[in-house]
Amino acid sequence: MKKHSYLKIFGLLFLFIIASCVPAQKFQEMEKKYKSCNYELDMTKQNQEQITIENTEMKQQISRNINQINSLIKDSLEKARELTNLKYDYEKINRQNSELQESQESMLKGNARETAKLMIQLQTTQEDLKKKEESLKKTELGLYEKKKNLDNLNLELEKRDARLIELERVLFKKDSIVNNLKSKVTEALLGFENEGLSVKIRNGKVYVSLEEKLLFKSGSTTVDPKGIEPLKKLSHILEQNTDINITIEGHTDNMPYKSGGGIKDNWDLSVERSTSIIRIILENSKVDPKRLTASGHGEFFPIAPNNNSESRSKNRRTEIILTPKLDELFKILESN
Repeated sequence: MKKHSYLKIFGLLFLFIIASCVPAQKFQEMEKKYKSCNYELDMTKQNQEQITIENTEMKQQISRNINQINSLIKDSLEKARELTNLKYDYEKINRQNSELQESQESMLKGNARETAKLMIQLQTTQEDLKKKEESLKKTELGLYEKKKNLDNLNLELEKRDARLIELERVLFKKDSIVNNLKSKVTEALLGFENEGLSVKIRNGKVYVSLEEKLLFKSGSTTVDPKGIEPLKKLSHILEQNTDINITIEGHTDNMPYKSGGGIKDNWDLSVERSTSIIRIILENSKVDPKRLTASGHGEFFPIAPNNNSESRSKNRRTEIILTPKLDELFKILESN
């Protein structure tokens, strides 16, 4: 978050400097683009935070659903036992009813008092049987509703599991693309490691870092012939991998730039160097220009202290950042 805040501050400073050099309308357009970029960056971070929260909530909900399912299963087993007992009672009463009917027929030949007594007993038995039947129907209806709820819960769990599996598949695919891209870039640029070039993965992106000594003379924005060769090889890889966005970041040390040649300061120098590299990539490949972004950070993102010449030379670098497109991941987030 701190880095993001710095980006906003330095972006505003950059816009302020540019504003002094361009017309008001163009400055407003650039400011609008800058705000749009910041907004997209914020939305991406919010989406990343939201998917983390939703993933945690999904796991908690799954745990609650499992507990609820276990409770329903236990309740269903108890109701099943009750149903069995009711059926047993029902059959028992039926037998008793049959016996009473037989007894009634037998006693009809007896005295009227005994017959009336048997009739009352039969009526009571029939009423009990009716109550048992009603209770049995209610129990069966309750079991049906519980089974219906259980089926709905299982269906919802399956949908959530499917979304989680799809999300994990996309994230795995992104990591696979990054690792494969790093291997291709490393292989293509093999032999330049000792000349100030390195390839690393950071934050799910491939960083190709080139020191100043490989690309530019001090204070220059023109790429040296020895620096063009690795850029050509990298351009070929970028041309083949169309699902990768490319950002060129220029960095300088903290030594004040001596004005000249239309360049005012380290901000200008870092941006001009990024633009020079983009031109070489476009001249030596068919990379879509829409995939390319030039940026400059001046001396404000050092990777070493600026307290000696060796450290300052490390800070004078250009980083080519390769980012996989996350369209598929965004679609999953939007569907949720």
